[in-house]
Amino acid sequence: MFTLIEALKALAFGIVEGITEWLPISSTGHMMLLQQFLPLDVSASFYDVFLVVIQLGAIMAVIILYFQKLNPFSRKKTPAQRRSTWGIWAKVVVGTIPAGIVGLLLDNWMEENVMNNDQISYLVVSLALIVYGIIFIVMEHVNRKRIAEAQAAPRGKHAAPAHAAKDFKWEADPEGEDASNAIAKVRNFDELSFGKAFAIGIFQSLAIIPGTSRSGSIIIGSMLLGTSRTVATEFAFFLAIPIMLGWSLLKFIKHGFAYTGTEWMVFGIGIVTAFVVSILSIKFLIGYIKRNDFTAFGVYRIIVGIAMIGVFGVALGKLFM
Repeated sequence: MFTLIEALKALAFGIVEGITEWLPISSTGHMMLLQQFLPLDVSASFYDVFLVVIQLGAIMAVIILYFQKLNPFSRKKTPAQRRSTWGIWAKVVVGTIPAGIVGLLLDNWMEENVMNNDQISYLVVSLALIVYGIIFIVMEHVNRKRIAEAQAAPRGKHAAPAHAAKDFKWEADPEGEDASNAIAKVRNFDELSFGKAFAIGIFQSLAIIPGTSRSGSIIIGSMLLGTSRTVATEFAFFLAIPIMLGWSLLKFIKHGFAYTGTEWMVFGIGIVTAFVVSILSIKFLIGYIKRNDFTAFGVYRIIVGIAMIGVFGVALGKLFM
């Protein structure tokens, strides 16, 4: 019975990871809430490793879904397409540098002084959720106005791009085109410069602060630097590959491999579940942003942040009474 209960808990954690890793809503915040209401009966050391290693399932989903796009050796591609694919990987490497440096310097400190401190960890995560939620809402409010103006502009020197629709319809685009293309300076990865890739990597490094959301930081940074929503979102997927694979390896090296049979079961169920759910989440998000913006995610972040303050504030209040 104990094993079955822990297996079901691992399933729940895998579902939450598969959804929140790719949507810009902070997997850390949701994992904290889940652990509060449905705690895994494992050691603190194992739980710390589990939260990172479970991301391997999510990463495999990206690799499977984007294998053709990210495969520079594909015989189906022309020489120019293969060069373009190598270019994507080069920009991923450049974008990974800032986060890699910040992670190596601050990960242990953040873990020991923030995440392992119940008195401040929930507050840091809650505030990050709320602040980034507000940024999403404000950024997209400005973008909606800019897109509407670009779509309404007459053809000419300062007109919207030729591929933009004549009549702007925010809720639906029958051709499935990303509406932000109307104002974006970067609408594909060939237009993404190495300088901007590095700058986006700096935004990604902000995800060292729990609750910011790695994908959320990248998407906000990318769009502020002029990319379309689709490029911003896909770059967030691609940047996750080296960061999350490397982080998982470092966690294993740091904590070792001496786990019980139940703990290995928890690993396995969590990873497989995260993989399956991530497939669905990634497909949903790419389809969603072609017809909508990120405002709903901003509102959701604020709601979750306020909920966390309430839940953990009450829990800590009872602890110190």
